[in-house]
Amino acid sequence: HWTKRRFMAKCNAIAKSIFWVKDKEGILPDVIGIAEVENRFVLERLLMETPLYKTDYRIVHFDSPDPRGIDVALLYRSSRLELIQAKPIAVGGGTDPPFRTRDILLARFRKPDGDSLAFLVNHHPSKYGGRTGGRREAALRRLREVTDSLQDAGLMNMVAMGDFNDTPENPAFGILTEGYSHPLINLALPLASRGEGTIRYSGKWEMIDMFFVSESVAQDGIIPEMRVLRIPFLMTRDNAHSGEKPLRTYSGPRYVGGVSDHCPIVLRI
Repeated sequence: HWTKRRFMAKCNAIAKSIFWVKDKEGILPDVIGIAEVENRFVLERLLMETPLYKTDYRIVHFDSPDPRGIDVALLYRSSRLELIQAKPIAVGGGTDPPFRTRDILLARFRKPDGDSLAFLVNHHPSKYGGRTGGRREAALRRLREVTDSLQDAGLMNMVAMGDFNDTPENPAFGILTEGYSHPLINLALPLASRGEGTIRYSGKWEMIDMFFVSESVAQDGIIPEMRVLRIPFLMTRDNAHSGEKPLRTYSGPRYVGGVSDHCPIVLRI
């Protein structure tokens, strides 16, 4: 039931959200990770047919084997970062039983000071349909393999981000945060312990969108802070419960005109 009008309304709302972040943070985000992207065309329209055309954002995107045809992608500012590598990392194919899901997107950049930084954009298998915990664990193990490999090769600064489709207290995240070599830090854990979240289910916030960072990203022992953004025009009143919730685009087949049922998250390094 998509029309050009609905599509452009969503593109313009996303662009407005990015400029809202600029107003609050004083600078446009250098890197933006995006989930549930249909194809490169929608990203090109986002950058060419909204006020973002005035910016220097570039696209990193690969088609993934997800059966529903949804991918992850990344936007970056070419004046701030030099892209030196980009590739999709397959998750499901070699597992037993095999399954198809979104690839993990790896993008490596060189900063103006010559240092390197890697971003890994994730959208792990959903809980929809039940009994998918093993698939999420497979995605976490694949992510851990990649981060270990990068750090063994000397690239120590990395950020893994995205929709992990589970909450931080799940012991499975120990795959990333525990172990003797190169553990990652889950920046969402303190927020979740305070009751914050990125989606709202039955009146309760749940934290399923997260940042994981390598220990080297913490400078002088100070761990960077992740925040959940409550952007006013992305929210609506929760009529079934008190408070607000993100305004989604569709409720089943019914178009309600929002952008996402997830709140965005932001990290300043």
